[in-house]
Amino acid sequence: MTSQLPVERAGAAANRGAIRMATALFGMGVLHFVAPKPFDSIVPPALPGSARTYTYASGVAEIAVAGALAAPKTRKVGALAAVALFVSVFPANVQMAVDRTRNPNTNKFVKAAVIARLPLQIPMIAAALSVHRNAR
Repeated sequence: MTSQLPVERAGAAANRGAIRMATALFGMGVLHFVAPKPFDSIVPPALPGSARTYTYASGVAEIAVAGALAAPKTRKVGALAAVALFVSVFPANVQMAVDRTRNPNTNKFVKAAVIARLPLQIPMIAAALSVHRNAR
């Protein structure tokens, strides 16, 4: 029984990580509908169609991935979907960094923050992969 204890703790920690990730993704997904303009502004202009369409589609994707992560039966696939989501929204994060750093009205702290934010996708992807590995 004591040999199961570390496994149970790892499972509980993975469950908490999945729920935290699901909560964050759900909140961001809802924001895409409640306040879409900031998201519209970071859609790369090279993409065809309306920026709002991409904003709503990514909001739906975030909410769907959140649901998959929250449900233990779909957590493994939800974690892989989160990895795909984090990779797919990276161009928007790059677009935001380019736009903010080129704008002379953006203060230096905001410029530094949007650049510093880019590598944060790596730990987010790593966390999703960890959820995938530890999901039952």
